[in-house]
Amino acid sequence: APAPPPARHLFSDPAEIDALRRNLLAWYDRCKRDLPWRALAATEPDADRRGYAVWVSEIMLQQTQVATVIDYYTRWMQKWPTLQALAQASLEEVNELWAGLGYYSRGKRLQEAARKVVSELAGRMPRTAEDLRELLPGVGRYTAGAIASISYGQATGVVDGNVIRVLCRLRCIGADSSSPAVIDRLWDMANVLVDRSRPGDFNQALMELGATVCVPKSPLCRECPVKQHCQAWRRKLFGKALPVPDVEDCGVGDCPLCPPATEPWDSSLGVTNFPRKAAKKPPRALRTATCVLERRGCHGAPEYLIVQRPSSGLLAGLWEFPSLPLAQGLQEEKEREELADHLQAWMGQPVAATGLQFIGEVTHIFSHIHQTYVVYSLHLDGDVTLDPALSPSRWVTQDEFQASAVSTAMKKV
Repeated sequence: APAPPPARHLFSDPAEIDALRRNLLAWYDRCKRDLPWRALAATEPDADRRGYAVWVSEIMLQQTQVATVIDYYTRWMQKWPTLQALAQASLEEVNELWAGLGYYSRGKRLQEAARKVVSELAGRMPRTAEDLRELLPGVGRYTAGAIASISYGQATGVVDGNVIRVLCRLRCIGADSSSPAVIDRLWDMANVLVDRSRPGDFNQALMELGATVCVPKSPLCRECPVKQHCQAWRRKLFGKALPVPDVEDCGVGDCPLCPPATEPWDSSLGVTNFPRKAAKKPPRALRTATCVLERRGCHGAPEYLIVQRPSSGLLAGLWEFPSLPLAQGLQEEKEREELADHLQAWMGQPVAATGLQFIGEVTHIFSHIHQTYVVYSLHLDGDVTLDPALSPSRWVTQDEFQASAVSTAMKKV
């Protein structure tokens, strides 16, 4: 059986825990950012509306920066201020508002869950983290904890990327922070630390600390309200984590939370020795041929053909210019031929590969894919009848294209 972590990695002193809570909450009350979802959560008297407001913000904030989310969140809550309003919306409307925010399945799952609350739970949000996870699709451990603590006052902790960084530095946890064993310990720690009287504020304070002070690079340690509890900070100051035993005293190789022996403390990094993460796999490189088909509309303005992607997989349900995945290493002439054959299936008439005008290449980085779009254009004379048996398609003006549920990558194209 693996060795249990030494006490130095845990929070076990009640006096220290109380002091950390007081200091962190006092700092949060002074320094917290003014964010729209916090204002709603603080002023909304209706519990279900409050839970919905927090839920939307937490889903949007997954993998997306606060500055980007603010405008999307404001427009979303203006359009669908309640669960009931969202449940009545179409997926097309959801995708249109979500366009550009990325990770599009989030919006789809949010709407599916809203419909479930309305149809199966009588419009009442679950009140505990356990019920939120069990009953709502797309709500995981972190999101459930955030909603339950912020909206309903449940004394449950949360662990997201910011909290992982803060806790790993506070307790010099140098094992791979993405490993299940370490994540479980961090959840245990978060549940021990959470303030029982202000759980939502405490959890937001811990995340705020990671987002604004205990940042990945160049952390503002001298401004940190809990630096006196931080073993990484003490180690930086004194060369070792006084007055508690040094990292080496845990017994490298036995302690499940210490840095591996092959990656000792680097004094030049200071607190940014923590957290440690496993090396990421490089993104897959993919190439796609894309054609912007243009025709003259009935009012003289150019129109462009867009088609809908499948309902599952990457960018599910979004609209794009007709596109075709390419094998690696194809010559340009072969790319043109394959794209021409693909377009012929859409248009029901021959397309000459030589008629495709090469425009350039666009690169877009998804979380796990390095995607290159090889962009061509084709101007059409006269009307074209599209095959209704294929995916949904439509002609749009440039303004209609910008307002449609299209990805950032297609806007680059």
